[in-house]
Amino acid sequence: MTNGPAPAANGDDLAVTLGIEEEFFLVDPDTRDLLADPDPRIFEACEENRGPHKIVREFLRSQIETNTRVCSSVSDLREALRETRRLVIDAAEQHGARVMAASMHPFATWKDQAPTPRDRYHKFAATYQEAVRRLVVGGMHIHAGFGDADTRVRVMTALRRYLPMLHGLSASSPFIAGRETGFKSYRLTVMGNLPRTGMPGPLGSWTDYESLVAEYQRMNFIEDGSELWWDIRPSNAYPTVELRICDVCTRIEGALSIAALYASLIRKLMRLDREGALPAEPLTELIEEDRWMAQRYGVFAFLANRDAGGRSDIYDQTAELIEELVPDAQALGCENEIRRALTIISEGSGADRQLDLYRLRLLEGDTREQALRKVVDLAIAETREGVDDESD
Repeated sequence: MTNGPAPAANGDDLAVTLGIEEEFFLVDPDTRDLLADPDPRIFEACEENRGPHKIVREFLRSQIETNTRVCSSVSDLREALRETRRLVIDAAEQHGARVMAASMHPFATWKDQAPTPRDRYHKFAATYQEAVRRLVVGGMHIHAGFGDADTRVRVMTALRRYLPMLHGLSASSPFIAGRETGFKSYRLTVMGNLPRTGMPGPLGSWTDYESLVAEYQRMNFIEDGSELWWDIRPSNAYPTVELRICDVCTRIEGALSIAALYASLIRKLMRLDREGALPAEPLTELIEEDRWMAQRYGVFAFLANRDAGGRSDIYDQTAELIEELVPDAQALGCENEIRRALTIISEGSGADRQLDLYRLRLLEGDTREQALRKVVDLAIAETREGVDDESD
């Protein structure tokens, strides 16, 4: 495991470097269903033209994952996301596919999917059986590099209370197999069929984390920390903390807003950690209650009000948090991006737009199948938004 300090930009010991992994679906432009066996030239073209980024084949052949280069700012991350999305969109369209950024396809069924032929994935399928066969989901993982190993673990623990809010902003998976789930993010429910998912418990140091991993290894449950699929975790490969709870944002600007909030929170918590003033940890069980509310209601969630008791609107909580984060966001050059979170809540997340269009099309006379195909078209169109826009 890597436990050295993350590189600081310009010598700033409160700097935060960023990188994003996005897992996309490859869609048949005629049927709008997933391409169970897409043209391999899509992956070859991405590999040939990836530049400083990384392209990964996912468990299912109908998916492709992009990993941006390490970015020194949110502005830099914006350009990196444009590059990676442009890369996969161009390659897919050249070889008979479209790209969809959403965490679940509205009507594809798991029985029609084919796994990527790799030893790792064969072992994965053999171990987890039906739980992984139904795993037709994609996520957005945001890596943040900062501080030393102990600082990263303490800040990771302090971040847990904010994860439901960040997740609600990202929600993009309200359908499964052609049905409304009643959730804005059903992806986490599907992921929950695997072990070692969900909210990690509080950890106070890198030694605490290593000891936990060692116990898992001693019992032969895992080979290394990459098999801890928590909502947030220390990366096994990089000196980063990896935010994993979020759905894939259909729009680039949504991803950037969440990344900016994440980075600003980290900077604030690093300052508090330096002063020995990190807030007391809430009960993990109560954070998990908020997590479920965010899954269910997305930007309409009412989350725990830890000061007054009861629950309060996610909009009010986000607005209050943004004001607290302004000094750190200004230092990181991303104040506009953190404020965009309130626009996401007011206008709705990707899940809200999918549901609104689906219900509108039904009211206007479409069949359920026609309406669902329109939802796919919407997600494909939003995936392209901002990709070719050179203005910030």
